[in-house]
Amino acid sequence: MAAPLGAPTLHRPDTLDEVCALLGSLDQAMVYGGGTAVQILIKQGVLFASDLVDLSLVPDLDGIERTDTGLRVGAMVSLRRMETDPVVRRIVPLAAQVYGHVANPRVRNTASVGGNLAHGDYRLDPPTALMVLGARVELRSSAGVRHVPVRDFFVGFQETAVAPGELVTAVEIPAQTGSSSGFAKLSSQSVNDWPCASAAALVTSPVQGQRELRLGLGALAEVPKYVSVDVPSDAGVADAVRLGQEAAGPVIDPIPDIRGGADFKRRLGLVAVEDAIRAAWGSTGGTETGAAGRSTGKEGSDARRNSRRRWWRSR
Repeated sequence: MAAPLGAPTLHRPDTLDEVCALLGSLDQAMVYGGGTAVQILIKQGVLFASDLVDLSLVPDLDGIERTDTGLRVGAMVSLRRMETDPVVRRIVPLAAQVYGHVANPRVRNTASVGGNLAHGDYRLDPPTALMVLGARVELRSSAGVRHVPVRDFFVGFQETAVAPGELVTAVEIPAQTGSSSGFAKLSSQSVNDWPCASAAALVTSPVQGQRELRLGLGALAEVPKYVSVDVPSDAGVADAVRLGQEAAGPVIDPIPDIRGGADFKRRLGLVAVEDAIRAAWGSTGGTETGAAGRSTGKEGSDARRNSRRRWWRSR
């Protein structure tokens, strides 16, 4: 491992071309967006950057643009804006919901959409939603622009698809039309702490008697995980939960840490999957036990409470 460097040199370019030129010419440069991740690395003594390239003066990175297919979100848009912006809440409500669960308001007001993804942590909340929504990351360098699906963006433990000389400039999120969704985040410590398990669920409109159930999983493997499974459109929520858990189970491979062991997190992960599916399936008009009856909000809440009770008894 490289030895920590001295205080990095700060660069403040005012054009994107200048940013790309700096990243292409400097040996160990790090992009500085909101700065929350950089501050953590500095405190931990593991910042291995000779230069910091600050994006705060670069125009057109902090906008949210309506497109023909959804939204284009600039890399410097804050997580707080993603949580509260009326356009985001209307076009991609799942994204707004999940961004609202990141850490605390102070962090969300500072951290940026691009920096959050580029940080590459396996416990991040936003990728769970972005994966099920089919979002893409826009990457730019002096060589040009390319797009990487969020489902393929995390390539290893704390590693992303960002190549040397590249930076995240935007995230493209398809509109959430004709689908329902849910999100669950479970922590063993404070509510603002990293999760032990998180899950986003999205259920598509029925096609030929089937709905696609998409699941994005966070904190349950060395990278965020995505799985999907077809579910009969008239299935009850119990069947949807069973099929979803069967699809998610094989990819759940938690990393033990102070927040819990691998078995603890594995069981908690299945609870998060169940909670997210129940929230998503209930809003499709699906039923608790099948086509014969419709679940109510109270029944869904009772089911989630019972699910958590079963998990605690099994500890």
